[in-house]
Amino acid sequence: MDTVDVLVVGAGLAGLNTARLLAEAGLDVAVCERRTSLATGIRTTGVFVRRTLTDYDLPHLGPAVRRVLLYPPSLREPVELVSTRDEFRVGDMAGIYAQAVDAAERAGAQVVLNAGYPGKAGKARFTIGADGARSTVARQLGLDVNRRLITGIEEVYPIRTGSTPTFHCVVDPRLAPGYLAWVIDDGRHAHVGLAGRADRFTAPLPQLLQRFRDSFPTPSPAGPVQRRGGPIPVGGLLRRIVSPDGLLVGDAAGAVSPLTAGGLDPCLRMSELAASVTFDYLRSGNTHVLEHYDGAAMRRRHRIRSAMRRGLSLVRGPGLAELAFAGLRTPLGQAVARRILFT
Repeated sequence: MDTVDVLVVGAGLAGLNTARLLAEAGLDVAVCERRTSLATGIRTTGVFVRRTLTDYDLPHLGPAVRRVLLYPPSLREPVELVSTRDEFRVGDMAGIYAQAVDAAERAGAQVVLNAGYPGKAGKARFTIGADGARSTVARQLGLDVNRRLITGIEEVYPIRTGSTPTFHCVVDPRLAPGYLAWVIDDGRHAHVGLAGRADRFTAPLPQLLQRFRDSFPTPSPAGPVQRRGGPIPVGGLLRRIVSPDGLLVGDAAGAVSPLTAGGLDPCLRMSELAASVTFDYLRSGNTHVLEHYDGAAMRRRHRIRSAMRRGLSLVRGPGLAELAFAGLRTPLGQAVARRILFT
């Protein structure tokens, strides 16, 4: 790979969006991705929230989801939340990645698959780590790395149309300790999965997922089933995410909601800031420009959700989860749930 202004490591949504913006600004940009195909090794569920749908023109999205059902471990008396607006859409991530690659290349970036991070031998003025929750770039640059992770697994498959699009969330620490199990049925595809703290799982993830499917009325597949999964950072944005040699974006920077584990919206917004700071720094050579990419300052915005994440981690048994649902069924509890899920 020839010497470039910016080397972006990782061809996920954050990396490709950052690469496109920098190439459009006139920099020489290369993207390296260790996968041979972006249609494989997908880790995200692909849920886009309302604010993302409002601010970004995204392709390959499924039908809108306005209805959420929250279930306790017993699966009895779920809490129903219905919005008057389109709150969620699930994207075909392979199609979204393919279009993002095309947009980056049309802007002038070079995207190379089956190419690992060259490390310090890489010929670039600046390196951007978009290489996931366990970022190698973060370690090479001496930046912070994610320590608080949950691990997830998911099956995605087409279904027969006709159902009301619904996001089902099951809080059961026996299946998903510290997080939840879910079924997203948008009327075209089903996403069935669970995630939680790896140190508390009582069985291998495929067995827990099968147990969940046996206990919950999941839609029947009408086509091939794809399995995906991986680590999800839930410790909030890392404090040290930039240096004179490079910076981090997306999961590598911990840019994921500590409570909901949603990362697609923050990865898009953070990539815009990352591109702006990178361009200004390389143009001016002034290291003070990097102070605008302050992880510690941005981290403060998520203090409440970080506290709620710690509270969720304390729910270790089904009895306590059932008790929590008594509060969730009150008007105040439902208002809090709406605030979390519908904003």
